[in-house]
Amino acid sequence: MNRTVLNAKSVLLSLSFLTVTVFGAVARAQHMDTPGPTAQPTPGPAAEARRNYEGVKKNILASAEKMPAADFAYKPEPDVRTFARVLTHITEAQFHSCGAFNGTDQATLKVPDQTAGKEAIVAALKLSFAECDKAYAAFTDANLAELVQAGPAKRSRIGLLWGTNSHDNEQYATLALYLRLKGIVPPSTEK
Repeated sequence: MNRTVLNAKSVLLSLSFLTVTVFGAVARAQHMDTPGPTAQPTPGPAAEARRNYEGVKKNILASAEKMPAADFAYKPEPDVRTFARVLTHITEAQFHSCGAFNGTDQATLKVPDQTAGKEAIVAALKLSFAECDKAYAAFTDANLAELVQAGPAKRSRIGLLWGTNSHDNEQYATLALYLRLKGIVPPSTEK
């Protein structure tokens, strides 16, 4: 492929990511402002991080369920990751960041190979979300600045969890794009 085509594809992928991110944020904001009997969201950094996490968690899990098992090996171009690899990458990242937050022994957190079947990949993804559920449940405005060991460095709790949110949103944009390219409506845009 020539550079012009690669640059055009790069721009298209970047614009797609931006579109998914912006529309996702707008949709979440609209949902929060919807009048009704629901209680107002709890204010504060920890509650905001939890709300963002819950939204992206729902979208990632639904994306994994929506993509047919036969299409887990799908990738739009030879030089990009497969749908399955995006999911195993999310699993790895969540085990790393949320495991560090929780003080979990990283050796106990196993990620299947991207060539594993849908069932194994989704099961591991769910386990990584369970690890993050524990982290976000323990995250408070009082402990957000505490430092925890994350690999060779120490990181703040808020840095780990906002980093997880940012990373998960970026990866969801990729999943949503792959779903659209396969003719499947992404979870964040379903009615």
